[in-house]
Amino acid sequence: MATEIAGKKKTEAKASTSKGASKFTKETYIKWHREMLLMRKFEEKCGQLYIQQKFGGFCHLYIGQEAILSGMMAAIRKDDKVITAYRDHAHPLVMGTDPKLVMAELYGKATGTSKGKGGSMHMFDKENNLFGGHGIVGAQIPMGAGIAFADKYKGNDCVTLTFFGDGAARQGALFETFNMAMTWKIPVIFIIENNQYAMGTSIERTSNVTDLSKLGLSFEMPSETVDGMRPEAVCEAIERAAARARAGEGPTLLDIQTYRYKGHSMSDPQKYRTKEEVAEYQAQDPIEHVLRMIRENKWMTEAEIEAVEADIKRIVEESVKFAEESPLPEADELYKDVYSHDDYPYVKD
Repeated sequence: MATEIAGKKKTEAKASTSKGASKFTKETYIKWHREMLLMRKFEEKCGQLYIQQKFGGFCHLYIGQEAILSGMMAAIRKDDKVITAYRDHAHPLVMGTDPKLVMAELYGKATGTSKGKGGSMHMFDKENNLFGGHGIVGAQIPMGAGIAFADKYKGNDCVTLTFFGDGAARQGALFETFNMAMTWKIPVIFIIENNQYAMGTSIERTSNVTDLSKLGLSFEMPSETVDGMRPEAVCEAIERAAARARAGEGPTLLDIQTYRYKGHSMSDPQKYRTKEEVAEYQAQDPIEHVLRMIRENKWMTEAEIEAVEADIKRIVEESVKFAEESPLPEADELYKDVYSHDDYPYVKD
């Protein structure tokens, strides 16, 4: 099955490349290259630091899935919202959060995006409209619909992109949310980051329906399958879904098929898949695809490409230095940023 999917993706990738050459500009590809390289190098460094026990807890890397977020950023507006699951380090990086603050949050430092109280699984940046990072599987699905409903209620012309994995697609809350979102025509895009495995269990073993784009059919929700290894395909699909939402026509379900090159988390021995399967997807690497487009069109020289790589390396190293030198939160931070009856005196016991 995995080989069949890989073969399908290779065919789709050729179509994406030909379309991309005509629709997407030099500036877009150069931006994508830099964005995806930052995500990749930052996550590679995170893996090294985790092994060195520089920070604890869980650590879920995004390596291999970068095309989804770069494609997204080319399709949405600055005031659109994003909410996601716990594979969430890359989202703030591409949405405008300073990498230093992301690394500091991983370290549990007071300078982190959530003052060190969120950690790897709970990245959050209100200023850049990132509403988490959520550790409870599928919890962000109804929350994303709620954020989008708030914009609809206020009359804002905004869309909320709600990311979740193929494993979270089994949660009952998904179906309740789908029904509500279609009934009320909520401006939300439901995005399955379908990397083929729920932790270490394949889709074929967890669902009678392996085409996850069909999950919206009983609600008459427009749905499509997207090649998540190509930013062009992701951008176009999200553009269509966002236009539908802004027109008041409600949600769309996107089954964005991708692949993580690393384990589910850093503790994953990856015995459920073969080296050959991983190699098939690595051959479709989105960063190499974008670099190939840049080189074929002579949009950057080799010296310029090397300069970008050196600059990204510098940014990542500076983020580590910042995190290492930042202070830990004071003990009384436990009592701050917490909802209580004192904060809301109208709440009665």
